[in-house]
Amino acid sequence: MTPAAHPTPSPQHAPSQAAPSRLIPSQYTPSRHAPELRAAARHLGRRRFFTVTGAAAALAFATNLPTAGVAAAAELDAAKITENPFTLGVGSGDPLPGSVLLWTRLAPAPFQADSGLPQQRVTVQWELAHDAKFRRIARRGATDAHPEFHHTVHVEVGDLAPDRVYYYRFRTGSWISETGRTRTAPATAAGVADLTLAAVSCQAYHDGYFTAYGHLAEDDVDVVFHLGDYLYEYAVNSVGGARNYTDRTLPDLFNRETVTLEEYRLRYALYKSDPDLRAAHAAHPFVVTWDDHETENNYADDIPENDVPPEEFLLRRAAAYRAYWENQPLRRPQRPQGPDMQLYRRLRWGRLAQFDILDTRQYRTDQANGDGWKTPTPESEAESQTLPGLTQERWLTDGWQQSTALWNVIPQQVVFARRNNATAGNTTLSMDSWDGYPASRERLLAGAEAAGVENLMVLTGDVHVSYGFDIKRDFADQNSRTMGTEIVTTSISSGKDGAARPANWAGYLAANPHMKHYNGQRGYVTVALGQSAANVDFKTVGAVTTPGASITTAASFVTEVGEQGLKPA
Repeated sequence: MTPAAHPTPSPQHAPSQAAPSRLIPSQYTPSRHAPELRAAARHLGRRRFFTVTGAAAALAFATNLPTAGVAAAAELDAAKITENPFTLGVGSGDPLPGSVLLWTRLAPAPFQADSGLPQQRVTVQWELAHDAKFRRIARRGATDAHPEFHHTVHVEVGDLAPDRVYYYRFRTGSWISETGRTRTAPATAAGVADLTLAAVSCQAYHDGYFTAYGHLAEDDVDVVFHLGDYLYEYAVNSVGGARNYTDRTLPDLFNRETVTLEEYRLRYALYKSDPDLRAAHAAHPFVVTWDDHETENNYADDIPENDVPPEEFLLRRAAAYRAYWENQPLRRPQRPQGPDMQLYRRLRWGRLAQFDILDTRQYRTDQANGDGWKTPTPESEAESQTLPGLTQERWLTDGWQQSTALWNVIPQQVVFARRNNATAGNTTLSMDSWDGYPASRERLLAGAEAAGVENLMVLTGDVHVSYGFDIKRDFADQNSRTMGTEIVTTSISSGKDGAARPANWAGYLAANPHMKHYNGQRGYVTVALGQSAANVDFKTVGAVTTPGASITTAASFVTEVGEQGLKPA
C-alpha cells in the first residue's frame, strides 16, 4: 500500500479555508470554537495549569509533554527490568510496498499508572525475519521506548521487498516478546489477483469477551481494518461487567469514566490485556481509525456530548488522541499535535484496491436535532452540514479522480446508506450517521459519479449489528443506479450476545429494500476482493458473555465488478 501525499492541514484542519469547489458549498460555517482554543490546548502554560481544576489540570499537563526522541530522560539499564515488560503484546500496521510499522509497549505492571517503569528511556532491540524461527533476518535495529510516550515503541522499517510476509519480535534486557506476523503491500503498479481483508469494530470490554478476535487470529486474511470504538470510556467494575469474573478482581481505577491521560492509558492496558485481542494483533497487520468512544460518546469536532466547556473538552480530546496514537500501530504522520490528529489517509494494494480511510468524528458539524433518531429537518438537510469536514470531502473526491484501482474502498465509521426506521407511520433517521448529513453524502456520491468510480465499497462499524447495503445513487428511488455496496461489520462484543434476528428484523428489511442483510450477533466480516468479484462473509459467534464460543458464517454475498449490488453467494 502506497500512501498518497499526506494532506497538510491548517492548525485547525479548517474546512472553511479550503479552495472553492463545485462539489463543496461555500456557506459552510466553521465550529463555533475558534482556533485559539486549540492553540490553548497545545500550549497551555504553567500558570494556567495551576488555575484549571480537576481533570482539566491533568489534561493540560498531557498536552505539554516533551517530544520523544530528544533523549531528555536518563537511560534505564534494561537488565534491571525483572518482570516481563511485553505484557500487552505486539502489533503492526499500515503496510506499504517497502515498509512495515511495528508496535509494542513496555509494561511490566500494566495496571499501574507508571506501568512498573521509572521515568527513564529504555533501549529496545527489534528483529524482522523471513521466517518464524528468525533464521533469515531481513532487518534489525534498536530504538528507545520513551517515558514521554508511556514506553510505547513505533518502528518504521523500510527498504523491504513488496508483497512479502515477515515475522518480527522485540527484545530488551533478558526479555523477548512474542512473535508477530506482518506483511508489506504489493508494489503500487503491480497487478494483484486478490486480497482478503477483515473488518472489525466496537469492542466494549464490559460487554463480553473478545472471542471473535481469537477466531480472527486463525483466519487467513491479509490485513484487518478496525473501524472504531477500540475502547469505551465507560467505567468497568471489579468483575469486568458482563464478563463476570470469578477468578480475578479488576482494580478500582477502572471503575470510572476515562477523562485524563492516565485514565485513557490505563484503559488501553486493560483492553490489550485480553489474550484474543493480542493474538489478532500478532497475527495480522491492522489499519485503524477511530469513532467516538475512544474519546467520548457522540462528540462532534470540539462539541462534547454533555454541557462541558469547549476548552475543557479539547483538553480531554488531546489526552484521548495522544493515548490512541501511543497504543496503536500508527506511523509518524499520525502523531497528534495537542487536540488535533491527522488520521485520514490513503493506502493502496497494487492496482487492485485503493483504501481511503476516513475520520468522520474530528471535523464534523454538530448533529442537527440532537444525535438520536429524528425526523429530518431543514437543519439536518442543510448544505452546510458535513460529516467528514469539507477538506476531507474534497480530499476523498480528488483521490477518486486520480485513482487507477479496480476497487475503491472507504473504511470509515458510521452507516452510509439510508436507514428508514419506520415506526408508528413515521420515518426517522439517525442524526449521528450519514442520514443526519445527507448533503455531505450527496457531495460524495456526486464526486464518485464524476470520477467514474465503478466498484465502490464502504466498510462501516458503529452499530453493533451487521448489514449489507446496496448504495443507491438516490435512496428515495430504488430504481436509481446502484453505485456500490456497504458492508457493515457487527461489534466484537458491544451489545453483549445479540440475536441473529433482532425484534425489528422483518420491518427493517421491508422499510429498506436496499438492505440485503441484517444480523444482530457479534463477530466480524471478511471481504475477498478479486478481479471479477468480491466475496463477503459475515461471521458470528454464539455468545460473548461466556468465553470460547465457536464461530460460523451467518451469511455470504457476492458483488461483481462492473455490476454492483449484493447477491447471495
